[in-house]
Order: sequence, then structure tokens, then C-alpha cells
Amino acid sequence: MWNDKPEDLYEKRFHKLPPVEGNGESIVILGAGESGVGAALLAKTKGFDVFVSDKGTISPKAKLELQQHNIPFEEEQHTMELILCAAEIIKSPGIPESAPVMVAIRESDIPVISEIEFAGRYSNAIKIGITGSNGKTTTTLWIYHIMKRAGMDVILAGNIGTSYARALVERDPKYAVIELSSFQLDDMYNFKCNVAIITNITPDHLDRYNNDFEKYIQSKLRILQNMASSGIFIYDIEDKILQEHWDHKTCYIMALPFSLHHPWMAAWNSYNHIRYRTWGKRFSVHEDDLRLRGKHNICNAMCAGIACLVLGMTKADVIHGLTSFKGVEHRLERVATVSGVTYINDSKATNVDSVWYALDSLKHPDADDKKARRMWNFYGMSKYIVWIVGGTDKGNDYSRLFPLVKEKVKAIICLGADNTKLLETFGTMVPVIEDVHSMDKAVALAAACAEKRDTVLLSPACASFDLFNNYEHRGQLFKQKVNELNIRV
Repeated sequence: MWNDKPEDLYEKRFHKLPPVEGNGESIVILGAGESGVGAALLAKTKGFDVFVSDKGTISPKAKLELQQHNIPFEEEQHTMELILCAAEIIKSPGIPESAPVMVAIRESDIPVISEIEFAGRYSNAIKIGITGSNGKTTTTLWIYHIMKRAGMDVILAGNIGTSYARALVERDPKYAVIELSSFQLDDMYNFKCNVAIITNITPDHLDRYNNDFEKYIQSKLRILQNMASSGIFIYDIEDKILQEHWDHKTCYIMALPFSLHHPWMAAWNSYNHIRYRTWGKRFSVHEDDLRLRGKHNICNAMCAGIACLVLGMTKADVIHGLTSFKGVEHRLERVATVSGVTYINDSKATNVDSVWYALDSLKHPDADDKKARRMWNFYGMSKYIVWIVGGTDKGNDYSRLFPLVKEKVKAIICLGADNTKLLETFGTMVPVIEDVHSMDKAVALAAACAEKRDTVLLSPACASFDLFNNYEHRGQLFKQKVNELNIRV
């Protein structure tokens, strides 16, 4: 059972896959990002005839890598005569079904899979899959940190860092911790997680799902497909969407819930302690011993701790891993304090729920000082956040943020190519709202609006592709401009 040592668990509980060779069959890979190039390299080593096609510009680094492995490719076009001759197509997650190339492929009935699905054919690793609207990156990195620190043979892959396919070119590890986006799950059919985690489900990426939340929910639930009765499902028992859509009575995997409020779960929160009761192991960790703050990070810590315990790790290793983890770049990352103003990079907050967690977790430095709070209320000075928001809207409903914005936000800076919706939504809610189209201008205005002991928060609630390459690019620019501001001061 799951009490077995990790090496026994690997040998006894999971069937090893037979090798699959390409035998010269043709595979076309759409997209030449990390996912596409990784898939191309793995397909090449397995004997497939590989062709990579990207409608955009391929980076010099990716081109060089493809050339070094004699993999033909094209950029800034899709040659349909070549694409439609494929026996199978591996689609990068960023390509929507509405793209003309995908419409033609679907009409031709050519099988389409994700890079993760393809990689899974060549891996016998115990797979820990993590998805969710919020917290999946932090949870994924936290689990990997705990396992790696304990000396386990584990890789980090999926929607973060190295693609799973690329990692398998070198070797198949004993464990794989894999972040899975809804776009990756959409094109997965036979891939099976041994441990599956859904951190939460809230509206996100609705622009990719025809503004149909139900389709997005079903996409997330695909992480549970194919799981054997020995599989483990870790989830938030308070998540109303999961309660409504996951039928535990007809699903025979073992479910281990966690909760912020309900006791006696696999993990729960009580009197400022995270308490674990999993597989005969009982212990607690005080919230203040974690380096990350906020209720959302308590949930992430519960997920990470449960997952590592069911994999057979010791209490000591789990506790040390939980308390030594420093967090994720671009997620509530403190950049600097300039002239008494704290700047926080939360560029990874690309949906409304992520922003809610950010606003909820931020407290004024004097929040615990009763005298200071009386002064705020008397002078009407309780608002202390300058919020930078905006980008490509994904069908967002901002109403959930209204109470926190009214309570905490003194100014809003809308950073995007088109900020009309944000200006209309928040225009009468805060005294200052600005419309900007560059990070340089956004940071300069934020510095002008903020006073000593205020916080400038970049938490966009939107995708980054209107003005930036991705959320990392947006976050790096924010940090650069803040550091430049620091130098000038």
C-alpha cells in the first residue's frame, strides 16, 4: 500500500509501459516554444519523422537546437500540404481550436495530442500532476522542493520550466512533478496521474472556452481520467465547484481533502497551525514558520504536505521542506522598498481570483497598531495600495474584488493596450485611475501616487500578450523599472 517505501511503491503499484518506437511514422508539431521543441527532440530520438511548424517567429535558440538535431521546421507560416500528411499532430497549448490550422486538421480527422500526452508514453515515473485556477505553480514547485531536498529522484516538468518531453530525452526518473494547465489537459487522453491535485476551480481562460465556464471545469477534471484505484486525489473540500461537479460516489480513486475551516481532513487549519493527518502520520506546522503568507499559501502548503506524505516521505523531511521553501518568482514577490513604499510583483496573477488573494493578503505595516488604525479612520487614510492592473481580458468578472478595492486601494493604474473595461468598472470606485500603455509609465505614476508605508502592487488579473511576451516578461520589466527608480532615489 501507500505506506510502502517509495522504491517499493514504484515496483509494486505501477505497471511499467512497453517501449513505443516511431518506425518512421510522420509527426507534425505545431509551435516551437519549450513544449514544441521538447516534443520534437523526444519524437526524433524515438524514431519518428518530425516536422515543426510555427505561425509565429521561432527564437534563435530554438532554431539552433532544431538544426543541431536535423529536425526540419518552418516559421511565420503553416504549409498545410505537409501538416495534413501527418499520422499524428502534437499541438502546443497556446494554439486555440479556433485557429485556421486547427480547423483544417479537425476536418481531416488527424489525431491531435499534447506534448504531455506524447511524453507520457515513454515514462514509467510516478506522476504527481497539479492543476487549478490558482496556486498550481506554487504547489508544484513546493512539492518538487520538498522531494528534491530529501534526495529523491525527481524532475520538475509541464507548464513550468522544462517540458516533460525534453526531460525524458535524457532519462526517465522515478518521480515526475508536473504542472498541468487546462490547455494541456484538453489534448490528453491516455495520460495517467498517480497523484492528482486540483488546488481550486474558479473562472479563468473563458475566452478560450467560448465564455462557457462549464467547459473550463470539465477541462480541469480531465486530470482525474484514467486514474487507477490506487491513485490519490488531493482537493479542497470547500471548493463549491468541485463539490458540484466531482462525483466521488462513482470515482473509485482515494480522495484526500484539505480545508481551511473543517477539522479532521488529511490537512486542515486550526489556531494558526496547519495540521496534517495522513497515512498514520500526525504533526502540525505553525503558519509563522512558513516563508509564504496568506490563506492561499496555507492551502498550497496543505496540498504539498499531503502529496509528499502519501509518497512515503518522513515527517521530518516534509516539515523541513515546507518551512524552507521561499516561493515563486512573479507571485507576490517583494521587489524593493523605495522611499518607504513597498513594491510587489504579482505578474503571475492573471485572473480575478489570484488578485483577490493578493489584495486580501496585503496588510498595512501598522495594521496591528490600534492607535494607528484609529488615526486612519479619523483622517480617512485607511487605503494604502496602488494597484497596477490590466492586459488581455479573459472574460473577467471583477465584482468579487469590489469590497477589497473599496477598502484598501487608493489608486488604480490600468496597464494594457485597451483599458476600457477596467476604466468603466473602477472609474468611480477610487479617487485616482490612470490609463497607461507602458511599464515605464505605470511604475512612474505608481511612485507618484504612493506615499510612505504604502504598497504598489502589480497584480494584472489579465493575460500579458497585448504588451508583453508573457507574464515573466511583464514581471521582469516591472522589477527592472522599480530597481531603476531605486537607483534614482
